[in-house]
Amino acid sequence: MLKLTPAERSDLRSQAHGLKPVVLIGEAGLSETVVKEIDAALNAHGLIKVRVFGDDREARIEIYDTICADLNAAPIQHIGKLLVLYRPQKDDAKTSNSAPKGKGLREVTIVKPSASGTKKPTVKKVLVKGNERVTQGGNIKRAKQRQSSPKKTVLR
Repeated sequence: MLKLTPAERSDLRSQAHGLKPVVLIGEAGLSETVVKEIDAALNAHGLIKVRVFGDDREARIEIYDTICADLNAAPIQHIGKLLVLYRPQKDDAKTSNSAPKGKGLREVTIVKPSASGTKKPTVKKVLVKGNERVTQGGNIKRAKQRQSSPKKTVLR
């Protein structure tokens, strides 16, 4: 079972607040297919909610512990019939390293509707520099330098 600090658990609880249950466990209990479904959901999302139908609290706690032990997940929260589980995603390192950082070129797609509204919109792909932005009208503007106060320049 994965161990988390109380601060990490609190942060994950706040992230899980707006989530809807992804997996539902019926009266039949925890089966192999349900475990596979929970595993797939943890791989896809990392943080999930599971709803357990059944009135036996002890059975829900046993299901919670079994899921966490079998799938190497961290128990985040157990309120009523909702269980919140977390397991770090395996693809996180790949996606964060592949994203371009800094002020390099990036490709932006600009879609402008036709003037009459009846024809197809024009789609244009443009390379935008790091100090440029695309306005709502589809124009490219260079970011302005931040103005400094004349008083502050005198004091320096």
